[in-house]
Amino acid sequence: MSVLLQISDPHFGTEQPPVCEALVRLHRSLDPDLVVLSGDITQRARRAQFDAARAFVDRLAPRAFLAIPGNHDIPLFDVATRLVAPYRGYVRVFGETLEPVFESAGLLVCGVNTTRWWRHADGEVSAAQVERVGARFRAARPEQLRVAVVHQPIDPTDVENLLHGAGPAARAWAEAGCDLVLGGHIHLPYVVPLTARHAPMARPVWAVQAGTAVSSRVRDGKPNSVNVVRHTPGEPCRVERWDHDAAKAAFVRVETTEIRLLRKAH
Repeated sequence: MSVLLQISDPHFGTEQPPVCEALVRLHRSLDPDLVVLSGDITQRARRAQFDAARAFVDRLAPRAFLAIPGNHDIPLFDVATRLVAPYRGYVRVFGETLEPVFESAGLLVCGVNTTRWWRHADGEVSAAQVERVGARFRAARPEQLRVAVVHQPIDPTDVENLLHGAGPAARAWAEAGCDLVLGGHIHLPYVVPLTARHAPMARPVWAVQAGTAVSSRVRDGKPNSVNVVRHTPGEPCRVERWDHDAAKAAFVRVETTEIRLLRKAH
């Protein structure tokens, strides 16, 4: 079995220490094959906030780690840096690769940088990005779970936050064999099939949205939460939502969605 832990929108600078400690304990108990950090790592892309985020990841000491930037990881008030070197702070602590790829026997995970320096909050996926990720999925082995990671949601409940280019991306990635698209940004967790809203689709693809992992910036009464994806070839994929329970000082599993994966016959 492959286990993926999705941590999104921690907004370091607004993190809650007790929730961070609970997440460290959860990670230790899960020992996932991959930790995915799906953007908005910091609140305002400040040096101290990036340092705090890096220190937290170092505490986790994950087996493998994949991160993409979010719109909050580009300076908002430092206009010169935003224009000339928008990812300077991110690159300093997480490296120069803004669209990393992780591959193992059971997983193929492609990061997609959906931020743009000229957009304040909205995200965008270009035709070139769609093709790059699609090509990786087309080359995947049947036993691999194929996952795209974006920051802004590909199928949000809040339509105003919809990723620009979401429809073409969803259709192309479906054709290429994508199974899941992980997203964040809106701090509202849910799991929905894209087939209902991006028809016609070649095959089912599921949007997996995460809440904010450790920040005080929770929304609509939803607690801090993370997602855990479990995949065993030949069996349904399981997407689990784990919420922070303040009374228990721990993350607890509150919901599980089983997804039957469609594979082409060989």
